[in-house]
Amino acid sequence: MSGPIRLVPGEGGSAERTMQLRTLPLKRRRPSAAEPEPAEPLDLSADPLDELAERLRDVCADAVHPYEIAAFLESDGLSDEQAALLYGRPDAFTVAEELFEKVERRYPGPSSEFANPWRADPWRCVVRGLVFALPGLGYLLGANLFATTRMRFGLPSGMLALSIATLVSWGFNQALAHRSYRWLSRLRRRDAAVCLAVGAPIGALLAAAAAYVVGGPLGALWFAAGQSCYLAAATVLLVLGREKFLLLALAPASVGAGVVLAADVPQTVRTVVLLASTALAVGLSARELVRCIRGGERDGVQVKLAIRQEIPHLLFGLACGALTLIAGLGQTIHEAVDAASRLVPVHEVKTTPTGPAMIALTLSLGLAEWLLFRYRAMAVAALRTSHTTGQFTRRTGGILLGCLFIYLTTVAALDAAATVLWPGAPALGVPQLGAMLLLGGSLWLALLLNAFGFSWSTALICLAAAVAESAGLLTGADPIVLQLIGCGAAALVLTALAGPALGRTTQHR
Repeated sequence: MSGPIRLVPGEGGSAERTMQLRTLPLKRRRPSAAEPEPAEPLDLSADPLDELAERLRDVCADAVHPYEIAAFLESDGLSDEQAALLYGRPDAFTVAEELFEKVERRYPGPSSEFANPWRADPWRCVVRGLVFALPGLGYLLGANLFATTRMRFGLPSGMLALSIATLVSWGFNQALAHRSYRWLSRLRRRDAAVCLAVGAPIGALLAAAAAYVVGGPLGALWFAAGQSCYLAAATVLLVLGREKFLLLALAPASVGAGVVLAADVPQTVRTVVLLASTALAVGLSARELVRCIRGGERDGVQVKLAIRQEIPHLLFGLACGALTLIAGLGQTIHEAVDAASRLVPVHEVKTTPTGPAMIALTLSLGLAEWLLFRYRAMAVAALRTSHTTGQFTRRTGGILLGCLFIYLTTVAALDAAATVLWPGAPALGVPQLGAMLLLGGSLWLALLLNAFGFSWSTALICLAAAVAESAGLLTGADPIVLQLIGCGAAALVLTALAGPALGRTTQHR
């Protein structure tokens, strides 16, 4: 979530090619008096415009209106007097109109010279999907740090502090990543590294402080602080394009989680493994920041980026975090609150596992990012091949629905597979699957609209859904029903916004 699409495609690449106008062939030089002009047979019946049409066939075939040909003729120096003298027409516009009628239309299709700037590396998206999902294994290693015998707000003591720290990290790091990408879009990698070097520690400190204010067991607070440091380091590596380093940092926690599932491991060993992954992530991110800052050249031009442009991305990160936490912990809170109202002891409360849904959602983020690039690439291709604005709107609408269908189908397949493999997970029901698909569809549409600059709209829509679901959860409403209503309404509004907005050709230039 912290790595949006690059604001400027092909950053650091070669300059864009400018349009090259074809010029009229040079006219033969008028022979001088000393050079006798060779006698040529006169063909008074031939129309001189036929020869011009043959010479300008490519220009006329690509034109969509006679005025386009007229502009070309005038730019080449054909005046009304020359049109009358050379071609027997009253003006250049008449010449253009007849050329437009003489030459058959041949609109240009995709050219081999055209390099689509929105091509994404699928393997890189796979790696990013893994680094989004693997951190969840750390909760298996740190589960004993939370006091499961004591409850607070329907959650094990310390879980609330971790949830608040997660929300702060998501919101702050989303805004930090966007600001850093703005520097990268201006080809100022050193400034982006400085921004990350200053902002990442501040974000980690704020998240850890929020967990401390909420309170909980000491072990849970230390876990929240370590998670905050990891998320800050992960933001640095993702923005700077070092996903493989992050995959390396997650190796100890991944191996340790596999061992924990197979055997009972002391908490001391688990804590050491968690610290090793966190230290690796922080160390690799610090190394990359130092390398970028020292290796980058200072630019004498002073550039300032308005901080207010990061506010919608901060709100969007908070909204996404809240919606995801409700999907993951909403059922647990609901069951605990219901048990408390019936005076059921805490240790007898049976919670419904939500791990499969969270694994499916996080694993699908790599595919979601690839589909964002794929949509933009196909939309640019549709812009080059569509003959009318209506045809372009229909094509982009079909591309949008196709990408959304592929993403939701993948989420459903991953959710079903994770449910089968997860120990003790109940059978996947239609309401639970529908709620997860609505959440995934809303987040994907919001990310797509964010990439086109609709940051305030997406932030407010997702924030409204998150506030509504949170308020309903506090009143004891069923979280599945809340997600169906909240995420369903958000998905409908985002779809209604995306269709007309992304169907305009100006959005894809």
